[in-house]
Amino acid sequence: MEIAQVRLLVTDFAACYRFYADVLGLKPQSGATEGPYEKFSAHTGSAGIALQDRAMMAQILRELEDAAAGHRSLVVLRVDDLDAYCAEITARGATLLHGPAPMTDRMRVAHLRDPEGNLVELQQWLLLR
Repeated sequence: MEIAQVRLLVTDFAACYRFYADVLGLKPQSGATEGPYEKFSAHTGSAGIALQDRAMMAQILRELEDAAAGHRSLVVLRVDDLDAYCAEITARGATLLHGPAPMTDRMRVAHLRDPEGNLVELQQWLLLR
């Protein structure tokens, strides 16, 4: 397992994009200035900070947008075998909110909350960049 990123769930994607790219000088991965997702890194290959439109995450979790509005961030962990890891952690008491399920053609994800209610995303990459 590796820490892939800390993802910030944002409402004003464009303003946040400009802050991380133009003010802090982090390197955007794709240049998606209007979102709904962009990853930033200090240098190639480092774990990064990502922005994701809050409404998009609400749709993924199939929650009402108001319920997801309080979430500001989530921790993203990359695992080699999502199904096996989810089985392992549910046996230890974790409750999955969503998944394992495809998120894109390149990855599958599962979501859960920690005891404080923080979102955690587990992801398995299917195709490398």
